[in-house]
Amino acid sequence: MQPYGQKVRFLASVTSLDEAAVAMAAGADLIDCKDPASGALGALPAGVVRAIAASMAHSMSNARLSATIGDLPADGEAWTVAAGTMSAAGVDYVKIGVFPGGDARGAIAEVGRAKLGRARLVGVLLADSNPDLSLISAMAEAGFAGVMLDTADKSGRSLTDVMTLDEIVAFLLAARQARLFAGLAGSLALRHVGPLVTLGPDVLGFRGALCAGHQRSAALDPERLHAVRETLRSAEEGRAAFVSALLGLKSSSA
Repeated sequence: MQPYGQKVRFLASVTSLDEAAVAMAAGADLIDCKDPASGALGALPAGVVRAIAASMAHSMSNARLSATIGDLPADGEAWTVAAGTMSAAGVDYVKIGVFPGGDARGAIAEVGRAKLGRARLVGVLLADSNPDLSLISAMAEAGFAGVMLDTADKSGRSLTDVMTLDEIVAFLLAARQARLFAGLAGSLALRHVGPLVTLGPDVLGFRGALCAGHQRSAALDPERLHAVRETLRSAEEGRAAFVSALLGLKSSSA
């Protein structure tokens, strides 16, 4: 993943080996293993994740692989066991959701000490569950690579329905100050791409928008994947042109 402010990466959540192949063919930068039927951050069986990792290792794709560990409470031992299982399956990133309850700081510190090989940790704060942005610095201290915003409630409300743009910017700034990459997800649709790209996240994550009828439990639709990819590319080009024009104005006035 790129440092903050560079290319916005396209994360596509997949549920199977076939869906991973579809997502890679559509140009997704990050293949995210997740089981929508098992919760907001439901975990796929390790065997499925392992098969996806093996397939990607033999492909020509430059995409990276992530996997969620499930909707687990903030317990260091539980997180460490689950993270170990996914890291052994061959992922690049292990995503850990911070759900209400438990000792989040203690769990973050404990899982940060786990031996996970090349896999890196990514924390996921839940925008509709009163997220504690101070945990971002704790993640950085524990050696996490990144942090994302997502939503726990998948009944239709998007990230921008539960957080203002100012609140999202505060999250992005906190991640940047902690030197973690920052991702945004949570029932995002095409209409969200332009405004969110303008804010400068490192990653935008999608599931429902990529599926028929915007149903996250449905199969991935190649046409929807391409629509998101092209919308993201267009938004990036627009943002780059704006930044270039702004820098030109500053240079001419100097």
